[in-house]
Amino acid sequence: MKYNTLKSEFHRYILNGLVATAIHYGVLNFNILVLDISSYGVANFLAALFGITASFLGSRYFVYQEHTNSLGSQIVRFGLLYVSIAILHGFVLYLWTDVYGLSYHFGFLVATVLQVALSYLGNKVLVFKNEN
Repeated sequence: MKYNTLKSEFHRYILNGLVATAIHYGVLNFNILVLDISSYGVANFLAALFGITASFLGSRYFVYQEHTNSLGSQIVRFGLLYVSIAILHGFVLYLWTDVYGLSYHFGFLVATVLQVALSYLGNKVLVFKNEN
């Protein structure tokens, strides 16, 4: 893969991540402020499902354009990766807010930084592979 292609892929990854994160954060706030879900961890876990779906669609069709593995393989691997990341994200937010009583806004940011790092590595190496 050429440098320009890799650089372009990285920019698409960042854009896709921003959109997915905005969806996740918007649904998190909706869950807490409108649906009045009292556990920030539960509200976050439910919101993560929306962010994960947006992330998969964007990754498959927008970010990783040179993948050759099958859709079925991608769905399974992406699902396993993101279930793991969602559990970690929810657990971080649960500890941050429900156990330690800190702001869920900053806790969301901390959990999201972990999510971004794990997501990029996992998607690049495990999910959207070029099997040639």
